[in-house]
Amino acid sequence: MKTFYTLVFCLLTTAFLHANVSHIQKDALVDLYNSTDGNNWKNTWDLTSPVSTWYGVTIINNQITELNLAFNNLNGSLPSSIEGLDTLTLLDLSFNSIEGKLPVEIFQLSQLKTLKLYSNMFEGEFPSEVGQMQNLRVLEIYNNNFSGEIPTTIGKLSNIENLGFSSNAFTGMLPKEISNLSNLKILSVFDNNLFGTIPSNIGQLSKLEQLVLSNNSFYGQLPSSLVRLENLNTLLLGENNFTGNFVNLQLQMPNIITLDIDAENKKGVLVTLDEEVNDN
Repeated sequence: MKTFYTLVFCLLTTAFLHANVSHIQKDALVDLYNSTDGNNWKNTWDLTSPVSTWYGVTIINNQITELNLAFNNLNGSLPSSIEGLDTLTLLDLSFNSIEGKLPVEIFQLSQLKTLKLYSNMFEGEFPSEVGQMQNLRVLEIYNNNFSGEIPTTIGKLSNIENLGFSSNAFTGMLPKEISNLSNLKILSVFDNNLFGTIPSNIGQLSKLEQLVLSNNSFYGQLPSSLVRLENLNTLLLGENNFTGNFVNLQLQMPNIITLDIDAENKKGVLVTLDEEVNDN
């Protein structure tokens, strides 16, 4: 009898492990593995084993919901078949060496809430299809080689809370459509080639806590609507060409903990009351 129950347990366990995801999702993972030099990953996959045993893969109700391959030595490019992972809510490929253009198919992952691609080698324009990701809350692509203008469709991400576009080669003006992002808490675009004035309606971002625009070529006066951002605690604007009375700005924004207007050019002051600032 004991042998019988042991056999049943083994059969049930095997069935559970193997009947976990669709062929489309498994094929998408295999394509990703092959396209990014999977044999040399820090944590490799045994493609003959059940998907449920693969490093970084989370499965709930036979659906892949999370894929976390950060710090895993991925090299190569992302395959367009990544759209097959259409039940993902989290995709983290940060701190790898993935290169090439970002496939537009990635924006078919409509259930994504968190997309982290930072510290890779992506290049080219950032696709305007990003506006399709209505459930997205975190989009972090800093420290890559993206160029061109930040797409205006970014203004369609109604649920976004964190936009990290810093340390790329973006040019053009900061899209005024950003002011539509009523849930935005962090906006970081430092260390790019952006220019022009700050959108006058930026004061509509009532939940904004961190605004990091340092090391670009912004100019002109800061919009008076900045003083409406009552939740803002970090304002980093140094290494730009702003003009105006920054002393008055400080007086009107008493909740600011960290303020950097332009320390290098003596156009403002640097005030840091906390020990650490998340500027990504």
